[in-house]
Amino acid sequence: MTENTNKRESTKQISVGGVRIGGGAPVSVQTMCSTKTWDVEATVAQIRAMQAAGADIVRIAIPDMEAAKAVSAIKEQTSVPLVADIPSFSHQR
Repeated sequence: MTENTNKRESTKQISVGGVRIGGGAPVSVQTMCSTKTWDVEATVAQIRAMQAAGADIVRIAIPDMEAAKAVSAIKEQTSVPLVADIPSFSHQR
């Protein structure tokens, strides 16, 4: 195996729901659900499986209001930090 000789830039550390990112923090694992976010039961089950597999942060898609309304129910049933992935529809004007 070859040694990595790339110099890393110094970055500012931030926190996402208690998970430190950047600024010398350990590498964190982020993943994204493939469920329909409005399906709370399936989304919660997938988030729990991802967390058990080592995910530190989970992204969920919020493509519409139905999905947005499900977020609080999902958050109540999970403990991993969630990040909303909200698509931009500005190109559809």
